[in-house]
Amino acid sequence: MNPADPTELAVLDVAGMTRADHAAIAAGTPGLLLMEKAGQAVADAVLGCTKPGAGILVLCGPGNNGGDGFVAARLLAERGLRVTVALACPRSHLAGDAAAMAQRWTGAIDPIAGLRPERFDLIVDALFGAGLSRPLEGEVAALVGAVNASGRPVVAVDVPSGLSGDTGKSHGEVVRAVQTVTFFRLKPGHLLQPGRTLCGTVTLADIGIAPEIVFTADRPPTTFRNAPTLWRETWPAHATDTHKYRRGAVLVVAGGLAGVGAPRLGARAALRIGAGLATIACHPEALAAHAARGPDALMQRAIADDEALERLLAEPRLSAVLIGPALGLDTRGRDAVTTVLRAGAPAVFDADALTILAARTGSLKRLFERRGGPCVLTPHEGEFDRLFRTVPEIAQAPSKLERARRAAGQTGATIVLKGPDTVIASPDGRAAINTTGSPALATAGSGDVLGGLIAGLLAQGMPIFEAACAAVWLHGRAGEDAGIGLIADDLPEAVWRLLAEDAPN
Repeated sequence: MNPADPTELAVLDVAGMTRADHAAIAAGTPGLLLMEKAGQAVADAVLGCTKPGAGILVLCGPGNNGGDGFVAARLLAERGLRVTVALACPRSHLAGDAAAMAQRWTGAIDPIAGLRPERFDLIVDALFGAGLSRPLEGEVAALVGAVNASGRPVVAVDVPSGLSGDTGKSHGEVVRAVQTVTFFRLKPGHLLQPGRTLCGTVTLADIGIAPEIVFTADRPPTTFRNAPTLWRETWPAHATDTHKYRRGAVLVVAGGLAGVGAPRLGARAALRIGAGLATIACHPEALAAHAARGPDALMQRAIADDEALERLLAEPRLSAVLIGPALGLDTRGRDAVTTVLRAGAPAVFDADALTILAARTGSLKRLFERRGGPCVLTPHEGEFDRLFRTVPEIAQAPSKLERARRAAGQTGATIVLKGPDTVIASPDGRAAINTTGSPALATAGSGDVLGGLIAGLLAQGMPIFEAACAAVWLHGRAGEDAGIGLIADDLPEAVWRLLAEDAPN
């Protein structure tokens, strides 16, 4: 893996992209040149997926997205394709750069009424861009429905029309594209579901905006696409004279006999990600079952009461804690969560621990403020809802990204809001959207492995946000490699193989 600039992974919301455009223009790049390059990128994408002489329908809207469409139409016609342009508003409504590009188009401009999208080989959707904040209506909504029903491939400009660039949501008809061409940096809507699916393959085009005029010391990026560039520099490095405690000791707090497998998955994952030692702290009646299960590398300790757990948590060589997988929701489980909350080691709260936290009255922020060390919460959507449904500013946030970010800010914990578009959010405002993964990960125990990966990286001293991002990315890649048919037991081994093939540093 070669070093790269993390700002390449920056994700800009609609307002941020507008500022980037304005900064480029203020720095001397004419808006018409930006639009010309954007239209060229769209034309290139169309040429790459259609045959010579194909019939292309270019649907243009009233804003700059429509201007990009007019550029693409002109360039495609120059290359010999049969191009039809249809405009979703009176031509007199065009203004600025979009009006100028419409003037450069010398062909006919049709109305959208009565169009038959199925008569064309490919459709370019340049109707509305990422900033659309209302549902499509009337003739435009009917046209989008006809486009989707036509079965013809669609190349969308910026985002498919009807999709919010900030949230990845739609509130009505939305174009289903096979490819989306966007510019300078991705938007949240390209990565969050269902936007990621609706966009198809996303092509990110360079249109001449210099990153250094957008990302400055006083305005650094805060949202990213999760990838190794984001966390590679903080990946644990171990000297030749290291030993198991320097590599980090993880304690997995388990429950009784009813759930022996889940904590073992977490502990095994912590070892496979590089921790030097993993110990399962379980109820005394479960000790023999744990000892009999293997692998031999896992340690077991019986904890008969809170005092025994407190002694384990106070051991100076302890580096990180995972609590929740098969912990149990009884009094012993609740007491264990309280004990870990009082401890100072970095902690990952997962599964049953999240349910116990959700049942507590009072502020989660106050709970975590009293901790002596950092912590990670790893809820899926149902657990997140139970944790934050009574906090309107979190529960009613417009997107998954903003819900996770606000939850992190209010609790002081790093939030890993799981799903096919997992969001990792830090209390300092940074957030990353993950794109690795596979439906194969929808299997029992998969989340327990993720908790162990995070704990294993924390134990090795990796910063908490970067540790969570790395664990989520590797967990997803392991699921991709293993494929359908995997069981959670396969995941730690798949992660190990990934690291053996391409260690992050």
